[in-house]
Amino acid sequence: MERLDRFDRDILDIVQRDCQLTAETIAEKVGLSTSAVQRRLKRLREDGVIKAEVAIVDRKATGTPMVFIVGMEIERDNYDALAKFRIWAEKQDHIQQVYYVTGAVDLIAIVTACDVEHYDDIAALIMAENPQIRRMHTNVVLRDVKLGMLVPLTEDDRGQ
Repeated sequence: MERLDRFDRDILDIVQRDCQLTAETIAEKVGLSTSAVQRRLKRLREDGVIKAEVAIVDRKATGTPMVFIVGMEIERDNYDALAKFRIWAEKQDHIQQVYYVTGAVDLIAIVTACDVEHYDDIAALIMAENPQIRRMHTNVVLRDVKLGMLVPLTEDDRGQ
């Protein structure tokens, strides 16, 4: 992140909050020309700093309101199993996020489903397709308290 200057950080902060803003609007907010903002956005995309620009959809409105936080134990520090699971999980739309973690479990996954029965089908599929997973521990999300993927970039966001 050292290669990002203040303007890059300000631009990234703005587009994380609303990626539909025009380069002209962003330029006004950060104090650069529209063309400079366009060049910077192009570079940030090409460099992979901006990984994707997506819409955040209301799960309830789409009929997939439930979220499950799933801890998974893998057979003994099996790095090959981790790689296989990662490749498999990337193709599963109901598995939104997966983290390799320390602690009582090896992986934490965020899974969405229509209802408990649907989650049970997803869990069965996870176990059937990934025999390296020994055990799953599931927590049902009762209520969203905060949702977001914003990466803090400005001094204000870092609490300074």
